[in-house]
Amino acid sequence: MVDIVYLGHSAFLLESSKGKILVDPFITGNPLASAPKDFKPDLILVTHVHGDHLGDAIEISKRTRAPVHSTFEVANYVSSKGAKSIDGHIGGTLVMPFCSVKIFPAFHGSSVDGITSVGIACSFVISTDGKVIYHAGDTALFGDMKLIGEEFEIDMALLPIGGHYTMGIDDAVRAAAMLNSKFVIPMHYNTFDAIRADPEEFRKKVESKTRAKCIVLRPGERYRLA
Repeated sequence: MVDIVYLGHSAFLLESSKGKILVDPFITGNPLASAPKDFKPDLILVTHVHGDHLGDAIEISKRTRAPVHSTFEVANYVSSKGAKSIDGHIGGTLVMPFCSVKIFPAFHGSSVDGITSVGIACSFVISTDGKVIYHAGDTALFGDMKLIGEEFEIDMALLPIGGHYTMGIDDAVRAAAMLNSKFVIPMHYNTFDAIRADPEEFRKKVESKTRAKCIVLRPGERYRLA
């Protein structure tokens, strides 16, 4: 059993009986965030270093000593800022007592100031407490999502739907079909004007065209994946 807590934008807290995993904790400066910053995670995952994804990861890691796991360059970057880190890269799997995390591609950039690149963007397949969760990060639709769906029986896919910087609703529906996920939660929408999208439109389309059930969460709400 895993509680999936939506913190807004692409930030989630995954709570299982074995540990807590914080993903892309963009809280400070997020106009839609509904969460304090006093998290005590066991692991922090960062898909890339754009400010709306790296967010408060460094600060939270420095306070709690929870390691930040990401691609090699991103892990080195957060380490240089005083965070604890565990590096990895595309195709690799981190195994910890409470979870395993395999890193997959995401088709997107990764820069600290909009100019200076730091590594590459990624996505994660997180296995914990008998459940498998795919966090797509910021990405376009890409064909290897079908391979991810073949490798794992995905219980929950967390998919961006906002368009402009990532895939929009129709491509996210195709992604859900390729991943063959049981459930999906839309993310990365309505935080800014450029990524306005209707989650109810996504819900209708994904439930009519795939086997997935769509769970729309407001920031601060949770869904129990039992």
